[in-house]
Amino acid sequence: MKIYGIIPVSPFAHAKTRLSPTLSPSERKNLLKVMLKDVTKSLKENVNEVIVISADKEVLHFADELKVQTLKEKGQTDLNGALEQAVKWCESKCDKVIIVPSDVPLIGKANIKGLIQDAEKYDIIIAPAKGGGTNALLFPPRTIKLRFGDCSFFEHIKEAKRLKLSIKIHDSFYLSLDVNTAEDLGEIILHGKNTYTRSYLEDLKLKVKPSRGAERLRIEKESKG
Repeated sequence: MKIYGIIPVSPFAHAKTRLSPTLSPSERKNLLKVMLKDVTKSLKENVNEVIVISADKEVLHFADELKVQTLKEKGQTDLNGALEQAVKWCESKCDKVIIVPSDVPLIGKANIKGLIQDAEKYDIIIAPAKGGGTNALLFPPRTIKLRFGDCSFFEHIKEAKRLKLSIKIHDSFYLSLDVNTAEDLGEIILHGKNTYTRSYLEDLKLKVKPSRGAERLRIEKESKG
């Protein structure tokens, strides 16, 4: 079975604004780059081809350096519209596609090999994100309508059931962790051994502290001098 991986990537300069209290714009941009490195590395080890789709020239140039296939998003569209473009590009070249966001840097610690093997037995493999989203979706092109967005995990399940497709839920802590908040950065520092992302966060001198407030973890930068 031939499987292609699709990674949609937003412009580096505009993403992860919720991290602005913790990271500067240039630090956030570099974080996005190292997370993309982790995701592409894992997918390249497990699928036949990796495709990055983006409307941003800087993203596409960086993806070229990672030696993956790049597609420039056409027109003004949303995430699902961009993904549909990528799936259409793939559909005549492979049996199934797997869509993974660019901000799940612990993917290499998840059992991606097992997930891929399950594609021989199930039509749809889906890995939930911790907030109810979808952090991996493996399926045959020309089947389900993509529903990425709020609570998309449940929408994709509903869509697969409507089409009477067999479903396997791949529940993984590592794959569920997408990075949006400072607390998420703390999880990467704690669990991300041997990832580009953890190495980068350590280079920034970020430290994890236990928290008794609303968040489980608190992130602090080591003071200089």
